[in-house]
Amino acid sequence: MSGAEELLRSRGLRVTRPRLAVLDVLAGGGHLEVDEITRQVRERLDSVSTQAVYDVLGALSRAGLSRRIEPAGSPARYEARAGDNHHHVVCRGCGEIADIDCAVGSAPCLEPSVAHGFDVDEAEVTFWGLCPGCQARRSADS
Repeated sequence: MSGAEELLRSRGLRVTRPRLAVLDVLAGGGHLEVDEITRQVRERLDSVSTQAVYDVLGALSRAGLSRRIEPAGSPARYEARAGDNHHHVVCRGCGEIADIDCAVGSAPCLEPSVAHGFDVDEAEVTFWGLCPGCQARRSADS
């Protein structure tokens, strides 16, 4: 039995070829759109529908095996790094996304001034700026 199979079973999920393929794609790293995940899964499997990939991603996210992020103005992206309360930086120029570890202290990394009675256990922060490539292009254009 593979590590991915054990991982799925440990979270109460059935082991299926599409789930294994999506886990394999996500293990490659990055913050991938569904279209890119589907393209890569189709390279591994003869046939899989986009809806099946959405279904798998939903199941993996609910089980804590993937994370869905939705930067403003961008389609949803998925990554394998889940459950550690890390954050992201997004380039305003090209849309590149990079992980940023917890900025201060332990989860949830930030203490809200007013929690309105909530027991806060996670914070989601998106930093925005220009990646090195876009900075270089901007400087060259100036």
